[in-house]
Amino acid sequence: MRLSFLEPLYAEPGPFASVYLDTSRNVEHPERAIALRWRRLRESLSRQGSDRALLNVLEEVVGADTEVPGMHGQAVFAAHGTLVLEGELPRPPEHDSARYSTLPDAMPLITQHLPEIPYMAVVVHYGGLPTAEAHGWVTVEAETGTWPASTVTPGERLHRHVTVATWHRTSLGLGHQLDERARRAHADAVVVGGDEWACNVLIRRLPHTLRDKVVRVGGRTPTDTGRALLEPQLDGVFRGRMAAHDRELVDIFIGRRALDGPMTEGLATTVAALQRGQVAALLLNRPPGSSLRLWAGSQPTQLALIEAELMSFGVRAPREERADEALVRALVGTGAELVVVPESELRLYEGVGALLRYADPGTTS
Repeated sequence: MRLSFLEPLYAEPGPFASVYLDTSRNVEHPERAIALRWRRLRESLSRQGSDRALLNVLEEVVGADTEVPGMHGQAVFAAHGTLVLEGELPRPPEHDSARYSTLPDAMPLITQHLPEIPYMAVVVHYGGLPTAEAHGWVTVEAETGTWPASTVTPGERLHRHVTVATWHRTSLGLGHQLDERARRAHADAVVVGGDEWACNVLIRRLPHTLRDKVVRVGGRTPTDTGRALLEPQLDGVFRGRMAAHDRELVDIFIGRRALDGPMTEGLATTVAALQRGQVAALLLNRPPGSSLRLWAGSQPTQLALIEAELMSFGVRAPREERADEALVRALVGTGAELVVVPESELRLYEGVGALLRYADPGTTS
């Protein structure tokens, strides 16, 4: 996945307050529950050293996502009395958390965006007889997004009402409109639900390239939930699946490993490649645990396994940081991508590897 959405986090130096909070509204008295959770986190941040101005900035936005229904969470980042980044989480965090640290705690936000599969959802409503001679209307709604983030941040929706008598003819032009939208979104899949007859007519008239991506789903297809079209069905379609772009990067890595091409594997060589800005995509079997540490300086590429290495580069007063925080800053700062790949798909030495932009004599795999 591309991490450019995190760039605002690193536009200014820290320290940062990073807050993850369950802001679900499918419970009794949700505002009271959110206020209680935030009070605990505010007290924790205060103990960690956050000043009142920073806490007040966070308080203004925590729980302000009242327009998002159902189960979800919120991630909020602030520094120096200013809100830096705020976003919705497609599911509540496992545990509410608040961290005040030199680097932002961005990995939980990233993992909630994974596997970031681009898709298009289409719902076709029709309640009449399966024939073009009947009276009535076919209603089509379509929406593109990236799963799972789009479940709580739906995109612009297409609405069409077509008379049944013209459905066969009109669906041809509609199919080309859907194809254009899917191309712009680089959709890996087109998930279609609704009336069987009307769906079949539309699918048969889609361009071949789009028709090959269609996944038919059953079940209820409400369109007024305030969340993504076909949200329950999307979960069943995409859970455990990798985005096509990420799969392509994994295949490239496997090919380069077989041919001794420009790649690295293992923590030491991957960190060395990040120091040189060589990494095009970092591959992880799983996000690093909070106990793994790296030494870091003030710049994204200033990271190392040991303090002495950074000091030998002329970095003054390096700090020991959580590896996940240092790695994310390095990836964002160098424009590298991140791919989390299960061990069942690709087992990496020490759980980490990288595709390189170039190789040089100092690069070892």
